[in-house]
Amino acid sequence: MNIQEYISSGILETYALGELPDFERAEVEKNLIQYPELRAELSKIEAAQEVLLQKMAIAPPSSLKAKVMQTAQPQGRVVAMNNSALIQWKYVAAASIILAVGFGYLAFDYRGKWKNSEVALNELIAQNRQVAEDYNRVNFRLDKMENDLKVINNPSFAKVVMKGTPNAPQSLASVYWNKETKEIYLSIQNMRDLSQEKQYQLWAEIDGKMVDAGVFDANTGGLIKMKQMFKETVTVFAVTIEPRGGKPEPTVETLQMAGTTTKG
Repeated sequence: MNIQEYISSGILETYALGELPDFERAEVEKNLIQYPELRAELSKIEAAQEVLLQKMAIAPPSSLKAKVMQTAQPQGRVVAMNNSALIQWKYVAAASIILAVGFGYLAFDYRGKWKNSEVALNELIAQNRQVAEDYNRVNFRLDKMENDLKVINNPSFAKVVMKGTPNAPQSLASVYWNKETKEIYLSIQNMRDLSQEKQYQLWAEIDGKMVDAGVFDANTGGLIKMKQMFKETVTVFAVTIEPRGGKPEPTVETLQMAGTTTKG
């Protein structure tokens, strides 16, 4: 609990005036038991209210006190208070009631405004958080598009087009391979989606052996960065369908597409 916010809410003033509904009063009393700071603040509020009530009270005239004391003396008969003294006491009582009602209204009004402000602040924070997330998402996409264009337009990357095999004649994808940095990027033009249990796997033929170049899904947008090949003798890039996560050896029967690094 934030003690200062709780105190600032005005609920303790309302509690001191006895204006809280039962369930809120029970919650306040529970918090008073748990937090000594709240008990101390409540004591200050009650003392302040008492001082204020005393200042606002209308003091009866001194002659009234004498008359009341005289009336209270046992004289063998009951003496009624005169009308003027009774009226003044009524004013005192009425002033106290009005003051109490005023305190209650102010406490409720302040507490309501504080709650409304808190709701508005939370909504504003949520909106700002959503704007920030959207901005970061768009910024990430722009950065990726910029990086993809740098790769595609970089003459150091050789483009290897992989065409579909009889297993997937409509499939088409390209590999961007940089012999110097050993980087490999994959661009999908047309590949069908697979079941959750399956995944495509890219292979690089090096010295007559197929080497794993990484797995990927068909629904990935933009260039996909694959594993680096640390030799410059890649002759063929090919794609097979394998169990999700890939295999150390390709399943030749599922070959989807292939492309050679040599032109002509």
